[in-house]
Amino acid sequence: MTPTKAPGATRYLPEERGLDSLRSAAECCRGCPLFADATQTVFGRGHPGAPIMLVGEQPGDQEDRAGEPFVGPAGRLLARALEDAGIDPALTYETNAVKHFKFTRKGGKRRIHQKPGRTEVVACRPWLIAEIEAVRPQVVVCLGATAAQSLLGADFRVSTQRGRELRLPASVVDIEPEPTVVATVHPSAVLRDRSDGREEAYRLFVDDLRGAGSNL
Repeated sequence: MTPTKAPGATRYLPEERGLDSLRSAAECCRGCPLFADATQTVFGRGHPGAPIMLVGEQPGDQEDRAGEPFVGPAGRLLARALEDAGIDPALTYETNAVKHFKFTRKGGKRRIHQKPGRTEVVACRPWLIAEIEAVRPQVVVCLGATAAQSLLGADFRVSTQRGRELRLPASVVDIEPEPTVVATVHPSAVLRDRSDGREEAYRLFVDDLRGAGSNL
């Protein structure tokens, strides 16, 4: 028997597209198989009108349990980097390209992060687009390749286009003016850096955030 393709999130989007309605609807999303093993949907947090939207890859173990994005170690590093970049967290809306935690188990208990596949990213993309249209940010900061490729295409490379100011085209989001998009590394990449260049990696990350904030 040929497996049925996941329908993606589009069929689960509510008619009313405010953040509260989107958040409630996302709790029932079955647009890809990841919902089956995750504890819950992890939607974004922040306020409509936040000028900066921060988009990560997917919730991690702690985010999956708490139901909020960026509450684990990477989130704490991001909060410190925002402070060092002179960006008030109240000006940000935080979310992920994929709303459910993808993982494998190690030793039967520990849940190890797995990178979401392209099919899962595409399936979840309607939620991210709806969030952007509801928040209407001036700047979207993509934290890592998964976030960047979810909005800018599978060929986008953070390694070569990091820090560049791009425009999110009208074909992607239905808002004017189109937000500026800036891609940088995910804060977890800085955490994983055990080399002598870790301090430099953090400094560059802060610089990217500071540059994104200068567009306000």
